[in-house]
Amino acid sequence: MFESPPFWMWIVGFLLVLGPLVTLHELGHYLVGRWFGVKADAFSVGFGKELAGITDRRGTRWKLSALPLGGYVKFAGDMNPASQPSADWLALPAEERAQTFQAQPLWQRALIVAAGPVTNFLVAIAILASFNFAYGKLEVPPVVQVLAEEGAAAEAGMAIGDRILSVDGERIEDFDDLRAHVAPHPGEQMTVEVDRDGETLAFAFTIPSITERDRFGNEFKVGQIGVGSGQGEIIAVGPGEAVVLAVRQTGDIVKLMVTGIWQIITGRRSVDELGGPIKIAKFSGEQLSLGWRQFVSFAALISINLAFINLLPIPALDGGHLAFYAAEAVRRKPASARSQEWAFRTGIAFVLALMLFVTINDIVSLPIFGS
Repeated sequence: MFESPPFWMWIVGFLLVLGPLVTLHELGHYLVGRWFGVKADAFSVGFGKELAGITDRRGTRWKLSALPLGGYVKFAGDMNPASQPSADWLALPAEERAQTFQAQPLWQRALIVAAGPVTNFLVAIAILASFNFAYGKLEVPPVVQVLAEEGAAAEAGMAIGDRILSVDGERIEDFDDLRAHVAPHPGEQMTVEVDRDGETLAFAFTIPSITERDRFGNEFKVGQIGVGSGQGEIIAVGPGEAVVLAVRQTGDIVKLMVTGIWQIITGRRSVDELGGPIKIAKFSGEQLSLGWRQFVSFAALISINLAFINLLPIPALDGGHLAFYAAEAVRRKPASARSQEWAFRTGIAFVLALMLFVTINDIVSLPIFGS
C-alpha cells in the first residue's frame, strides 16, 4: 500500500525548499555585486506586493513580499531585460551611473551573474559535506556477492566473487561507481571487465530497463543487471575529505542531469519524466514526511538543479547572459541592443512555454487523474 503525505505538507515542503534556495541564489548576485560597488535598489524575499521592508544606508530596500516563492535583487540601472545601456541610463549623473550594473567591466558583470548558480552549488556542497563529515562514507568493494539467475550479468557469464575492474573502459573503485554506470542507462550497451581468480574477463550485454516504485508510488525507469554487493564499511572522514567528496557527489549529480536531458532529447526517456513546480511540491512533501535528514538531502538536490538550469545558455536565464558576455569577449563588442532584446524575449517565451508544459504534465500525473 502506497503512502501519501497530506497536501499541507506539499505546500510547507515546497516553500521550505524553493523559498530559501532561490533567495540564496539572489543573495549570491547581491553580495558579488556589492563587492564590485554596484548599488542594489531592492532585495525582495518573495514576489508581488510588499508586506514589510526597510531601507538601509546604501539605499537598498530590503522587503518581504506576498508570494514567498523565492526572491529577486534589482541592481541600479537595470532598466531592461538584456541589462544594456539605454537613454535613461545615459541620462543618469556620472557618479550615480558608475554604481550601476551596466557600468562595470565585462568580467565583473559575468561574475555577478554567475554568482547566483555558484551559490546554489556551494549550498549543495555544504549540505553534502556536512552529511559526509557527520555520518562518514560507505565503502563497498566492487565484488559481486549477489547474482540474479535471470539477470543480464548472469546470462552474460558473470559469477559470484568476480571483482569488477571497469565499465566501458572506466575504472570502477566502488560498487556505487557501478550503479552510476548502470542505473541511468537502461537499454544501452555496456562492457564490463572483471577479475576472476587473477584472470581478466570481459562481458558485453544490454542493460535491461526496470520500472521501480518507491513507497509513495512514484515510478522510476532504471537500468539493472542483476548483481548485488556485500554490506560494505562506513569510514569516518575529516572536514577536508568531506568537502572533496561533496564536490565529487555534486559533479556526479550534474552528470546524471545531463544524461537524463540528453536521453529525453533523443527519445530514450519519456518527457513525462520532466517535472515542474507541482511535482517539486509533491516530492518536497514526501521527503519532509520522511524526516529532516531526507528533506535536507532533497534540498541539496534541488539546489544543484537550480544551479544547473540557470546555467543553461537560454536567454533570460543566467546562462543566457553569460553566453552573450562570452560572445562579447570574443567579438570585442557587445551584440546590438535590439538583437539581445529579441533573444531575451524569445528566451522568456521559451521558459514560460516550458513551465506551462511541465505544469500540465505534473497535473496530469496526479493520482486524481488516474496516473
